[in-house]
Amino acid sequence: MAYWRRNPPQMQAATESVAVAPSSAAPAPAVAKPPTKSPRSRMMRQYDLVERVRSYNPDTNEDLLNRAYVYAMKAHGAQTRASGDPYFSHPLEVAAILTDLKLDDATIVAALLHDTIEDTEATRGEIDTVFGPEIGALVEGLTKLKRLELVSREAKQAENLRKLLLAISDDVRVLLIKLADRLHNMRTLEFVPPASRHRIAEETLDIYAPLAGRMGMQEMREELEDLSFRSLDPEAYAVVMQRLDSLAERNRNLIGEIESQLSKNLQKNGVAARVYGRRKQPFSIWTKMERKSVGFEQLSDIFGFRVVLKDIESCYRALGVVHTTWPVVPGRFKDYISTPKQNDYRSIHTTVIGPGNQRVELQIRTEEMNQIAEFGIAAHAFYKDGVGSPTELLKRESNAFAWLRHTIAVLSDGANPEEFLEHTKLELFHDQVFCFTPKGKLIALPRQANVIDFAYAVHTDVGNSAVGCKINGKFAPLSSELQNGDEVEVLTSEAQSAPPSAWESLAVTGKARAAIRRATRTAVRDQYAGLGRRIVERLFVRAKIEYADDKLKGALPRLARASIDDVMAAVGRGEMKASDVARAMYPDYKEERVARYGAPKKSLAVKLKLKSPPDPSRSPNAIPVRGINSDLPVKFAPNGGAVPGDRIVGIVTPGEGITIYPIQSPALKDFEEEPERWLDVRWDVDESTPQRFPARILVDNVNEPGSLAQVATVIAEHDGNIDNISMSRRSPDFTELTIDLEVYDLKHLSAIIAQLRAKAVVARVERVNG
Repeated sequence: MAYWRRNPPQMQAATESVAVAPSSAAPAPAVAKPPTKSPRSRMMRQYDLVERVRSYNPDTNEDLLNRAYVYAMKAHGAQTRASGDPYFSHPLEVAAILTDLKLDDATIVAALLHDTIEDTEATRGEIDTVFGPEIGALVEGLTKLKRLELVSREAKQAENLRKLLLAISDDVRVLLIKLADRLHNMRTLEFVPPASRHRIAEETLDIYAPLAGRMGMQEMREELEDLSFRSLDPEAYAVVMQRLDSLAERNRNLIGEIESQLSKNLQKNGVAARVYGRRKQPFSIWTKMERKSVGFEQLSDIFGFRVVLKDIESCYRALGVVHTTWPVVPGRFKDYISTPKQNDYRSIHTTVIGPGNQRVELQIRTEEMNQIAEFGIAAHAFYKDGVGSPTELLKRESNAFAWLRHTIAVLSDGANPEEFLEHTKLELFHDQVFCFTPKGKLIALPRQANVIDFAYAVHTDVGNSAVGCKINGKFAPLSSELQNGDEVEVLTSEAQSAPPSAWESLAVTGKARAAIRRATRTAVRDQYAGLGRRIVERLFVRAKIEYADDKLKGALPRLARASIDDVMAAVGRGEMKASDVARAMYPDYKEERVARYGAPKKSLAVKLKLKSPPDPSRSPNAIPVRGINSDLPVKFAPNGGAVPGDRIVGIVTPGEGITIYPIQSPALKDFEEEPERWLDVRWDVDESTPQRFPARILVDNVNEPGSLAQVATVIAEHDGNIDNISMSRRSPDFTELTIDLEVYDLKHLSAIIAQLRAKAVVARVERVNG
């Protein structure tokens, strides 16, 4: 498929005998010249198709292929493509690409029929009757994908990608046909209107090319990338091609010399090998130039060589010959035979200083590895008898298919389409790093992954409870980036049931991010559900009616919620009133409205009347407040906070939980008209594990050297913590300091204020009530 191959026997252009006039020369490379409308190409005949399949599968069902050819040709009739060619030429080209991948009869037939249900009067039932349910299922799977527009709004794009992967999960051959379909469409992309052309090319580069790569189909990936690159950035493509052609012309003799010397040295040492050179694709070169911010002349690995041998032992013998013949470039050796990539890729990579002091990049592999490196999952012998279904075969043989099934499993965990799209794109695009658990289990992760990603790759529970780690026996932060070969031990604690939400920004893998979001959502939901339950139970106690989960379960339909936890979480978030729950359980329940007291000018009295809770000892229904780390969604007044010892009240904010205000806070005036948002709350502080609480003070400070240091020293000596400080000049002699503190309680805060007032540099200190 890729035009730069030096004609290794297994590679032929996908349309070599498909769309070439009998008298024409060999076709031009697929990505080098655009197709033209004339002269019109000759379509592949029935016997051509049968011969192509028989060349690798002597037991092919010729009758089935012939019937499919005739059926598709008649179904499409006089339909034409944008290029003016008969529409039937497209399924023929797709089938030809799949014969180069040596796929089974059912796949070839499904390729011929893949547009019939969508674009003709053919039906699934008719195809089942004529060709059997297996082929019918393949064609229907492709029909469902026909209208996907993967480059669109994020949610729609993600939903369509879900459908694509789910269809593939039923039968992986759907993916192979879809990729071949996309490859031919990309080869004829210039006949499409410019607006659609850009969308299709972007879609191919974002989704289909990486997906082909993840399935190990590097040949197809590279051609899809280059065709997309040529369409999206034709100027850059032309520049890179011009440089490549010029470099190839200058180094023509050198490439031949290196091939010859490699072959002779291997043969002299008794190693039979096939050696051929290649050059990197334009898109690969362009992305490397952008990633490393280097010019074309600074790239040293544009040309590479493949050494293909008969078995694994010969690979390592060849490596020894190469390393003893030429100097090795340090840090450029990778052994993917002993540690294969997740897409089944296996090969030894090394770089040496070869003839003419040129860097020579080598890939050493067996014939079987070479097939898998080029064709990926398509290299598995689908056409052989007695191996079970293709999907079952791949489950046994293919790591790439295992990745695909893992990705599809994430569908059940994804909370929304955008998260799934993020996860899948991350997994598609990233290269990998290999690490080990202390027991020697291999964990493959994307490059730049850290210990958080590693923990979630081991198990979600390990990630959620991770509190520390050791890398190669040494303690390290969880955010440490991992390197190939690292041994990682994750330290966990049962006390941590959910990870910090900040981890989401640190994680690299989609799986880790999704798990962190899921655990965070669950923890927050549990907090809201706990708050909601307390509010509901408190209402029932005050109304002197009985609450029971069984009775609420019967009222769920009236509340339009699926579970009791959903109801409680809705109450906790402020989306539903506790009185609504009471009415759903007891239809004759009547809410006692809180009366408004006095006129607006007596608002202070009204405020105190509404909000002042009784003494905690006489208020058993008040909700306990334990601080920031409590099991309730609690936060403190934004402009001053609250500390134990203050008389407090809670205000429910929909979607945010409870905000705690001191009873004297002027901000409470804003909630006078919403009595249903007020909650009785009380402090519930464990003296054995003291916590700090937020408070704010204003300090008028004498403007002289060292005055700020004196204020900070007083706070520090009394075990206060300064969280934030801001300054404003009120006069030439004084500066006003606004200091956010963390203190244990009101007594602690009062002591700090008293000590500050005793300082000569302090003119005034007062607490701010938020």
